[in-house]
Amino acid sequence: QVDVAESGGGLVQPGGSLRLSCALSPVTRNYYGVAWFRQAPGKEREGVGCISHDDGITVYADSLKGRFTISRDNALNTVYLQMKDLEPEDTAVYSCAADEWGNCETYTLEYEYDFWGRGTQVTVSA
Repeated sequence: QVDVAESGGGLVQPGGSLRLSCALSPVTRNYYGVAWFRQAPGKEREGVGCISHDDGITVYADSLKGRFTISRDNALNTVYLQMKDLEPEDTAVYSCAADEWGNCETYTLEYEYDFWGRGTQVTVSA
């Protein structure tokens, strides 16, 4: 069993930046690929991006490339989603999910993930 917990959401102005964290526990080392998803009000959940279990692969939704960056601190068992140049359309609940030995090849397929966090709200508004 792996617990997944997101943090770092909040209110940010358009054009601002925010870093979300996804903490995995207990210690998981490099066993899990981690993906970020988001769900805006009235819309289906969509994949944001993914980092593979060995950190060798990061992939992003085409529409978000260049603005969003995923990284991992193995010492802290935490995956980060750095977001910049935020727009009101980025307002959503952001969730992370862990996939054992995940390599992000099909990261948008939600059924591949065994463990999910509860999500953190990001609101982009003036």
